[in-house]
Amino acid sequence: MTDHANSGEPDQDFSDFVGLHFIYTYANGWKYEWYARSETSCDYRIHHGLVGGRWVTDQPMTLVRLAGKMFKVDWHEPTGTSVSLYFDLGRRLIHGTIFFPQWIAGDGGHPEKTICYQNEFIEDMQRFRDEGPSYPFVIISEFAEITFMEQRGADNDEVISQAPGQLPDGYVERTN
Repeated sequence: MTDHANSGEPDQDFSDFVGLHFIYTYANGWKYEWYARSETSCDYRIHHGLVGGRWVTDQPMTLVRLAGKMFKVDWHEPTGTSVSLYFDLGRRLIHGTIFFPQWIAGDGGHPEKTICYQNEFIEDMQRFRDEGPSYPFVIISEFAEITFMEQRGADNDEVISQAPGQLPDGYVERTN
């Protein structure tokens, strides 16, 4: 275990983050719903965007606390897509970078192949990934505003439990 005090690394206490449920909208208009299921996994639904309609539960991820109320999560999907999200809870801001393989987001790509409940189609996603092409990756780097944030507790199967479409009960779009 790393001695955080001597390494310069911030304390890795995730209690302010695990269990949080978010809805956020990127500057390009894409709307995502995301849940910090645990320190090592997340769930998400994509309501609008290139792969709107896609949803995933128990996606393995890595989580780090950068400082105070700032966290970063990273994961690699069976599709070959890699995602990195920076959460600034104090400013209700996210910066996301998505590294899409060519087969999804490139010219002639097929994003529609990923629009499903991924957990039921892992072998298909891996086959599409392996058939490619992967390179060069299409990199989408955008800021998003957190328009909804609530604590739902860890490992709550009710948070992300159905296909995208209807937003959760009690959802009110935040306006500044």
